[in-house]
Amino acid sequence: MNKRDYYEVLGVDKNASSDEIKSAFRRLAKKYHPDVSKEPNAAEKFKEAQEAYAILSDESKRKQYDQYGHAAFDQMNGGSGFDFSDFDFSDILSEIFGQSFGGAFSGFGNFSNFGSRGQTRSSRGQDRLMKMDLTFEEAVFGCKKVINLDVYNECPECKGKGGKGEKTCPTCYGNGTVTKEQNTLFGAFMTRTTCPDCKGKGKVFDSKCSKCKGTGKVRENKDIEVKIPAGVDNGTQLRLQGKGDSGINGGANGDLYLDFRVKDHVLFEREGNDIYLELPITITDAVLGCKKEVPTLYGNVKLSIDAGATTGDKHRLRGKGVEDIRTGTKGNMYVVLNVVIPDKLDKKQKKLFEELSETDLKTGEFKKIDDYLKKNK
Repeated sequence: MNKRDYYEVLGVDKNASSDEIKSAFRRLAKKYHPDVSKEPNAAEKFKEAQEAYAILSDESKRKQYDQYGHAAFDQMNGGSGFDFSDFDFSDILSEIFGQSFGGAFSGFGNFSNFGSRGQTRSSRGQDRLMKMDLTFEEAVFGCKKVINLDVYNECPECKGKGGKGEKTCPTCYGNGTVTKEQNTLFGAFMTRTTCPDCKGKGKVFDSKCSKCKGTGKVRENKDIEVKIPAGVDNGTQLRLQGKGDSGINGGANGDLYLDFRVKDHVLFEREGNDIYLELPITITDAVLGCKKEVPTLYGNVKLSIDAGATTGDKHRLRGKGVEDIRTGTKGNMYVVLNVVIPDKLDKKQKKLFEELSETDLKTGEFKKIDDYLKKNK
């Protein structure tokens, strides 16, 4: 079955702000939450809203969705679409219903993953987005850049456990959650919440690891060399797997996305994979024709300009554009002529133009105007 557009699901337009997206999800969550809604297909509608919110509330994932649609996440998950089971909805659901969502509602049944992940599960870290400035040439030809990152590794002291003297939590008996009865406007509900003592791990320690402060991971700041492929442009993103935020309970790190901003070139303008250059020529060059040395991304070339050239004439240099980042094929370069009229003339130049004006250089284009003027005298 084809999925509905995420913006349509939330009832917002594509220019909606993050606050508008959050507000739209709050409205739908109140309406379709399986523990409070009696509408048919409420669980399916709630799941659909959650998936839309998980994508559109994340700057990086929203950008991917705007560019590629659902296909961006079908490819990542073997055609099954976006897996949002690791997305933490606890904060916003707590705001809506005024209670802890550290675990799942008892009424969820098979929908226990829809509300919020329990702390007993390992979960992947959040993705990060970093802006990177490139010169025009760096974007066209590719380059290597060094970036400074905080990298999270398993703590060597506790082997990632977070402490020493591990034992079963006496509060939750190793379950990671505690169950209690919650009275709400909709009646009494049995809710599971994260154990406050073991934080959902089911284990406690005689002593917390002093090196990692119980997190199981240590931070290391270091420089990383990144290879930027040829052909990137403004808005192109490069994914660095595992370089995002640290995972929870042994989960994998998130990814880091580099978002490129390319500086303008003093001569060239880029449109897609094509390059444009405005070439100024004199009146005599335009009238008589000439050969000009023209700069390109790959060195200078000789360009033949025929007699009678005019401003706006375009010459194509095949294969002198930018290499496509996916296919490797190169675009073209276009040289656009601009016939420049001099602002000042010396005496000799002025005399030559006066002599030239005494000759009849009028073509058929001039005759149209002359005939019309004569006819309407």
